[in-house]
Amino acid sequence: MATNPTDIEVFPASDSTLLVRFDRHGGPEANEQVLALAWQLQHQERSRRILNLHPAYESLLIRFDPLVQSHAEIEALVRKRLQVTLPDLPERKQLDVPVCYGGAFGPDLEEVARLTQLIPAQVVELHSSVNYRVCFLGFAPGFPYLGGMDRRIAVPRLDSPRKKVAPGTVAIADEQTGIYPVSSPGGWRLIGRTPLKLFTPDEPSPALVLPGDRLRFRPIAPDDYGRALR
Repeated sequence: MATNPTDIEVFPASDSTLLVRFDRHGGPEANEQVLALAWQLQHQERSRRILNLHPAYESLLIRFDPLVQSHAEIEALVRKRLQVTLPDLPERKQLDVPVCYGGAFGPDLEEVARLTQLIPAQVVELHSSVNYRVCFLGFAPGFPYLGGMDRRIAVPRLDSPRKKVAPGTVAIADEQTGIYPVSSPGGWRLIGRTPLKLFTPDEPSPALVLPGDRLRFRPIAPDDYGRALR
């Protein structure tokens, strides 16, 4: 995976972090570069020099111990990695995500349809027809920010966030879609819910999906949702 150094910025974000920002207009390609760099640092440098890595859509935040390494040393390490072609990511998993759309599971589906001048069935069809890429996890433990949603169903966030959103709720905000893994406040538009558990804190790998994974939503009936929980 080739990188263009002119599209990359590297600068301190705090006394113990460095931010690597790829082309802000790069879209999916920029995210692939973010994840490829994170993978390299994770597997080749983290134990010796890096404490944690926080990928986002088009940037990577690197946390290090300032008593051991300086910003200049971490930046030199990053730029050295960027001088060569970043490797393609290892093959990641493909996940089928059953979703019961609308009704009590997705109370904002009708409003999303109204805002996009579609009918609810069209919103469901467009939302479930994409093979989404997990760009990064954030906001809450295991919350996947998914890339590739059809712009025809993009809608703004709620003016006032809800105080509580149920685990497994599938939602839309602007041109993003994601899944609430745990009960939490939230300002995204709720269109459905999956019976899958996205975050299990007592498991060795608590998050069901990781950056680079792929997932596709599959509409199911309310009865199927209930059976899946049993």
